Amino acid sequence: MSNTLIIVESPAKAKTLSKFLGKKYLVKASMGHVRDLPRSEFGVDVKNGFKPKYITIRGKGDTIRELRSAVKKADQVLIASDPDREGEAIAWHLQNLLDIRADDPCRIEFNEITKQAVQRAIENPRPLDYNRINAQQARRILDRLVGYNLSPLLWRKVKKGLSAGRVQSVAVRLISDREEEIQSFAPEEYWTLSAKFSKKGQRAFEGNLYKHNGKKVKIISKEEMDQVLQGLKDAQYTVGKVTRKEKRRNPAPPFITSTLQQEAYKKLNFTARKTMMIAQQLYEGLELGKKGATGLVTYIRTDSTRISATAREQALDYIRAQFGEKYTGKGVVQAAGKGKIQDAHEAIRPTNIGQEPDQIKRFLSGDQFKLYKLIWSRFLASQMSAAVFDTTAVDIAAGDYIFRATGLTMVFPGYTRVYIETRDQGEKEEEKQLPQLSEGDNLQARDLDPKQHFTQPPPRYTDATLVKAMEEKGIGRPSTYAPIVETIIKRGYVSRENKQFYPTELGSIVVDLLKKHFKDIIDVEFTAAVEEKLDTIEEGNQDWVRVLDEFYDPFAHTMEKADEEIGKVQVADEVTEEVCELCGRNLVIKMGRFGKFLACPGFPACRNTRPLLEPTGVSCPRCEGEMVVRRTKKGRKFFGCSHYPECDFTTWDEPAKEKCPKCGGLMVKKRIASGKAVLRCVSGECTSKEEPAAKSGRRKSKEKGAGARAEEGAGVQPPR
Repeated sequence: MSNTLIIVESPAKAKTLSKFLGKKYLVKASMGHVRDLPRSEFGVDVKNGFKPKYITIRGKGDTIRELRSAVKKADQVLIASDPDREGEAIAWHLQNLLDIRADDPCRIEFNEITKQAVQRAIENPRPLDYNRINAQQARRILDRLVGYNLSPLLWRKVKKGLSAGRVQSVAVRLISDREEEIQSFAPEEYWTLSAKFSKKGQRAFEGNLYKHNGKKVKIISKEEMDQVLQGLKDAQYTVGKVTRKEKRRNPAPPFITSTLQQEAYKKLNFTARKTMMIAQQLYEGLELGKKGATGLVTYIRTDSTRISATAREQALDYIRAQFGEKYTGKGVVQAAGKGKIQDAHEAIRPTNIGQEPDQIKRFLSGDQFKLYKLIWSRFLASQMSAAVFDTTAVDIAAGDYIFRATGLTMVFPGYTRVYIETRDQGEKEEEKQLPQLSEGDNLQARDLDPKQHFTQPPPRYTDATLVKAMEEKGIGRPSTYAPIVETIIKRGYVSRENKQFYPTELGSIVVDLLKKHFKDIIDVEFTAAVEEKLDTIEEGNQDWVRVLDEFYDPFAHTMEKADEEIGKVQVADEVTEEVCELCGRNLVIKMGRFGKFLACPGFPACRNTRPLLEPTGVSCPRCEGEMVVRRTKKGRKFFGCSHYPECDFTTWDEPAKEKCPKCGGLMVKKRIASGKAVLRCVSGECTSKEEPAAKSGRRKSKEKGAGARAEEGAGVQPPR
């Protein structure tokens, strides 16, 4: 019989702990939450202090019976759910279901799943933290108050089956507002002028027109550019001011949840959901051969860049051994953003810096290795010295005009030996060396190159930029970013196309309705203020019932008013030229679980449906058909022949209109490791490759048959 029962959330974590705790410990998994508000009813007594009605989650009966049996046989029970609000709430529900005394020191938590960290936690159990529990309860009830009141309103006024979430609705608004900005954007013309300069006996270098009569140049038309070129017609070019400086670039801080999701998207093309799923596996522990099950990274839901003194010393020792003392740094601390940093946990880092990615690669899947290497490299780099550059800025006088040329040369690589952060578009700096120049040197100018440009609208949100925006605006918390993104896609309010988010027509209608009648619910600042109140509950500075009361009274009044004012909102179906072969009506475009599809408007009398085929304008390489966009059962896009099932040619990659220069076959747009897209022939016998291709987020192409069937919005089966 085991003396101590430890309850964790997942079987993977249970397996890891069991490996190094020994026989006197029995480790069981609760499989996540065991109690929650009922799905079939409101479950909150608003008139009685917002008292929640918790019920056992369906399917958890066997788990609870197994845990109760283990509790009876144990001398001590310790609950080791995740070290955050959600984990504390799970511990509280377990305490109630398993009849553990309220003041019993049964709670342990650890930031990393290693033998030392777990043993320290076991030696220091504590009672449950009711401030954390109340903060989680308040969030759960707030979401229920909004969702179970707003959703029925949307059913009555817009469309049956809709739902509205307190935080998710704000995320949809961000995407919808950005789309409005893009659609209303009016591009403005502007011109730039570059030139090639050379000094006798030295290589040429490039400079750009910078000033005219002491003011920065702004050229907005061809006529203005022609005047500039006329003014430079007989100009003499002379080196003016030469400025040389040393520039130091510090490493980025170690990852927090949001930055990990952003960087994994940029470097690895991982969605927020995929990043957190793999990070959870690294945290809970993996089998490393003779070492056994080991947790590879610290807790993955955090908003703090703080690290322990022990971890820092280990990193510095590793840096000294591998690179030398001059590569050791002072450690990087990230400045506080707009949202409040809870600082409950360390940054995301490897549990053992000596566990190099390449050493354990054979024990990890490809995606696990990539993410672990990213976390390991970023943490190590954050403890290294700055990279040092020599920068040179040269002003070149040409009458009233000034050109400027800049150079950048690395003097000391510092942290870049290990890791280079992915910078946003426009931030990238490349090394560029200028020749030796002195004030008064005469230069020759050639290849004056005027270029016309137009200002660009703000870019659509991607997984990375949406998470960044939510973090900066205080919407949600580290544990909620990934679920928010997946929820708004699943509900059909947002679609992800070529890595960018677009609001659907339904999403725009719902956002407009909420903006008009529920300004607070859809307001970014209001949502951020609610998050801060939840933080004050956790800190013990605010009563959770009072917070709910302050929210609910005005919300209930707004609900009554909106129900009276809002009329029936018609979401008209788009009519197509496709004719229903069963009844002769024109088919309409419907939105289903897996995207858009064609359906007969005569439903329910006529139930005919058909996949919506989006043409690509590219011919099928096997037959006379056209390549069209299709979708898998899970909604993922692929491309197939319009003559399916007679022709079953399919590919994951977007077909290109260009023909293969070698064999005349189909070329597809394929993304390579550098992030660039290239055109490649799909014929297995042809190796033709051209660069560059139009941007595409598609994956590997496979020329295989698709034994598929049509479903509502599902299209056919994808390439296997």
